[in-house]
Amino acid sequence: MSTEPETAAAQEAEAAAAQETGAVTPKTGAVTPETGGAADTETAASDGTPPGSDDSAGPDAAETEGRPQSTSAEQAEQAEAPAVPETGATAATDDSAGPDAAAEPDAVEGAVTESAVAEGKELSETEAEIAAQRELRERIAERKAAKQGPVDAGAKLSGTAADLLAAVRAVESGEKPVASAFSEPGPAPRKAAPEPVRRPQPVAPAPSGPGDETVGAVRAVLAEGGAPAALAERTAAALGEGADALLREDPWQLLRVGGVRTEQADGFARALLGAECGPDDERRGRAITAWLLEQAAVAGHTALDAAALTAALGQRAVPDPDAAVQSAIAEGDILVFQDAVETPGAPAPVREEAEGDGEGEAAEQPVRVLVGLEQYALAEESLADGLARVINSLSKDEGPGSPAADWESAAGEASGSTAELIRAVAGHGLVLHTGGEAARAEPARLAAAAAGLGLRVWAATHSSAGRGRVAGLIGSDEAGTATVAGLLSGAEGPGRDRDGALALDLLVVLDAPQLDVETAAMLVESLPDGARLVLSGDPGLLWSAGPGRVFADLLAARCCPQVVSRVPDPGPIGELVSGIGIGELTQVEAPGKEVVIVPVRDAGEAVHRTVQLVADSVPRAIGVPPQDTQVITPGHGGAAGTRALNTALKERLNPGPGRFGGFDPGDRVAHVPAPGRTTPGRVVRADAEGLHLECDGAPVVVPKEQVEQTVRHAWALTAHQAVGLSWPAAVVVLPGDATAALSRPWVYTAFSRGERHLSVVQGAEQALPRAVSEIPPKPRTTRLQTLLRPQVPTTP
Repeated sequence: MSTEPETAAAQEAEAAAAQETGAVTPKTGAVTPETGGAADTETAASDGTPPGSDDSAGPDAAETEGRPQSTSAEQAEQAEAPAVPETGATAATDDSAGPDAAAEPDAVEGAVTESAVAEGKELSETEAEIAAQRELRERIAERKAAKQGPVDAGAKLSGTAADLLAAVRAVESGEKPVASAFSEPGPAPRKAAPEPVRRPQPVAPAPSGPGDETVGAVRAVLAEGGAPAALAERTAAALGEGADALLREDPWQLLRVGGVRTEQADGFARALLGAECGPDDERRGRAITAWLLEQAAVAGHTALDAAALTAALGQRAVPDPDAAVQSAIAEGDILVFQDAVETPGAPAPVREEAEGDGEGEAAEQPVRVLVGLEQYALAEESLADGLARVINSLSKDEGPGSPAADWESAAGEASGSTAELIRAVAGHGLVLHTGGEAARAEPARLAAAAAGLGLRVWAATHSSAGRGRVAGLIGSDEAGTATVAGLLSGAEGPGRDRDGALALDLLVVLDAPQLDVETAAMLVESLPDGARLVLSGDPGLLWSAGPGRVFADLLAARCCPQVVSRVPDPGPIGELVSGIGIGELTQVEAPGKEVVIVPVRDAGEAVHRTVQLVADSVPRAIGVPPQDTQVITPGHGGAAGTRALNTALKERLNPGPGRFGGFDPGDRVAHVPAPGRTTPGRVVRADAEGLHLECDGAPVVVPKEQVEQTVRHAWALTAHQAVGLSWPAAVVVLPGDATAALSRPWVYTAFSRGERHLSVVQGAEQALPRAVSEIPPKPRTTRLQTLLRPQVPTTP
């Protein structure tokens, strides 16, 4: 017979077990990569209308040549611009042509992984990253599924619940007396960290691509519907086996192929269905609903307000938008969320007393209804859970490293905001750090100090060039540094422990504003329990190319300490950029010609003056050679977009016939190994194996079938492609036809890319100061703050 203490302990253990297993909202499904987006991003309206609500620009590739979609960075560059009227998009922000596009993620994934497995070759960093992302997504899905299942005899309990259950069993079995079983144990010595497991770059079984028979059947269906035959392989890859039958049953499934617009899918459906086709078809409403959410993700949203979605459906001639949304929800194509609306400073809802019994019900709290795709919903929920784990798993007394006294000693050796950062990291699992380019020295000093205390410290950056700069600040030869992509792929970093977590105690992530929600979720999911995480970056820069605004959401959530650097960027460029950050475009003194304004009247003159600056003026007056000067412009299209500028610059700096896909040895190029990642490089040579590049000092071979999708000339880039990078000199081109793309973050990002010199080819006139003072970042609808709120207390 159990004693009363035993019974009470058992009840306490059961309560703790219930709390352990029931605190997490069930998730559905696994995070799976989507196959494509729009080849030509349609911008989101400022009032919340999702992208895709107008048809002003379209992918010529999808209609004629079947060229692939734009890169995520290019799509996000266009998404930052305000919406354009139905009459057409501005020329400078139109990005419909194929040569600037990136390959479809899934198509590339299948091809490269299958090839590597078949040939037994070692995977490249990009291929390894794709495989690692798939592995981490599966782990996230398994964790979500595990949280929904029942607890098997305490096997899945941890923490207090597991300790209480073990104590109850010990007393019941007579192994321990009641008094000793429930006494507080003394502090256990810290276990030695296991040796990191240096895994080879992961080789995941690649899904077999569509067979010739499947592609042929799809090509026949496309021909019946009047669609380009060039879409056949991509359509078969997107829809899988039986794609031809699926298209016949539901022609609007063609919208799942990147670059296809709604009017194209409508025409295809009319050709196949004839009189049965109509705008009120339920299949059409469901497909357009999911398509609009995909376009919203391209513009950075992880979810959309239900009212904005139904409004966009109405603009797409869907007769009953509410019914279309409900049908998509019922079929599991999209998810719906009801998030409580909390106004800062507003009093909490009070209970209203009912007549008679004196008891009352809580006043209803307003909610907002959001809808989103499962892929981004699960990533955002996983990120919130992971961040809560990082914040709550650090011991309040000492942490997984050196004692508090050692941390204080390290802080005492520093000064200013560096000391403040070290003290914040000493006592917290998650810390945010903000500042400009010069402030990067502070997290670098933190990393060096923590390594001196015996912690396993790694610093991760957005680009390889950023990695080299941070390594120089730390004083290492890139030891202890990695790119975020390399860290996740396993190509760089400390390796993983036996549980699959990164073998480290402190991770410092610079360029944190460039983290999209999926990358951030995989990164946080990879951290071991008890590890510290520091996210550092400049909040004035453009946000990530992918969906989400992770860094901005965390700053707004105030869920952890925030350290603001007091180190200003030096010189006239730093003074100019600092003013832009607070909405002021001021004139600065530049005795050494650090900042030069070059007024122009039209786009043709802008191109001419840009070539003159890069090839002659900047080298002669500043001493910076052409290969160290970067041109930045708002868009790819237009008379002064990246295409026109790259053509003119190549003709002047490296003329040639472009024998290999338009490229010659010596050309400056941008390699896009994965959507949202741009790596500057130089063409070395070309042969039967492919195009040989040198990117950040490392050789890269791009197979000839991937050149058109992943390589483009890069004397001129967009600001989204340039973020996270810097050059000795920058020439920012602001043509008059691209003023709609300007905003404060765009100008801040572009103007801060030059280290020693900035030339501004100014054709935007008053649109430039107006953008700096009046146009803030374009809003993105996300749920991260809402998901964090119940799990993490707000930091004052």
